[in-house]
Amino acid sequence: MLLAVDAGNTNVVFAVHDGKEWLGRWRIATRTDRTSDEYAVWLLALFQHAGINANNVTRCVIGTVVPAALYNLRRLCRDWFDTEPLIARAHLNWGFEIRVDQPNEVGADRLLNALASHTHYKGPLVVVDFGTATTFDVVDSDGAYLGGVIAPGINLSIEALHRAAARLPRIGIGRPQAVIGRSTVPAMQSGIYWGYVGLIEGIISRIKAEYGGPLKVVATGGLASLFAEGTLVIEKTDPDITLEGLRLLADRNPVPVFHHSALRDPLRSDSD
Repeated sequence: MLLAVDAGNTNVVFAVHDGKEWLGRWRIATRTDRTSDEYAVWLLALFQHAGINANNVTRCVIGTVVPAALYNLRRLCRDWFDTEPLIARAHLNWGFEIRVDQPNEVGADRLLNALASHTHYKGPLVVVDFGTATTFDVVDSDGAYLGGVIAPGINLSIEALHRAAARLPRIGIGRPQAVIGRSTVPAMQSGIYWGYVGLIEGIISRIKAEYGGPLKVVATGGLASLFAEGTLVIEKTDPDITLEGLRLLADRNPVPVFHHSALRDPLRSDSD
């Protein structure tokens, strides 16, 4: 079985795949000071609840955009699953070209999204990921990663609005019944929701014009379904794109050699 770990700025998602299907997915808030033992106590209890034998995990793969979280996630795989994890990085065999100026600067999640979306939906396409940032990634017809757009995430915008304007409350995100708000909260909800719908439609339109041809649009992330309700440009929502990318990447690359000596060296670098 494969343990896939997707460490984002807000949450870390753990999932187990048995070669046929995902057996479970669990998330925990991202904290760079969370130790490998803390992860293990939490995760193994969830394994037991789901009827998953941790001894059957023979491979681990990690994708992270939070470098400071990697050390303890790596130790989790080494200490508790006796496995050296594959780390999603640009130099691995992705099966496609990364056609940008600085491939090493591209977030692992964006490459994982490109890999999975091309595999499942073919191309050319745009992947919209509603995470801490809202990203738009362009995948060519041959699967090549062409770059994209990074915009502030919805929750970041809500928090910034609340903090910068003393009289404005913190609100939840939802699709408002009307565009014209009759009081403060509905007006804010409308501005956030329809403002982001406008952002999505505008950026997708400009990407298509610059690309010079039709592009499928696939959305992922926790808010993908909510925003897909408000626009016709999103053709498909898929909450598992990043996890699927991790699984596909693990299948394409050899299992790293596990050195037990690494467990005895707490200062081992995680940059290699």
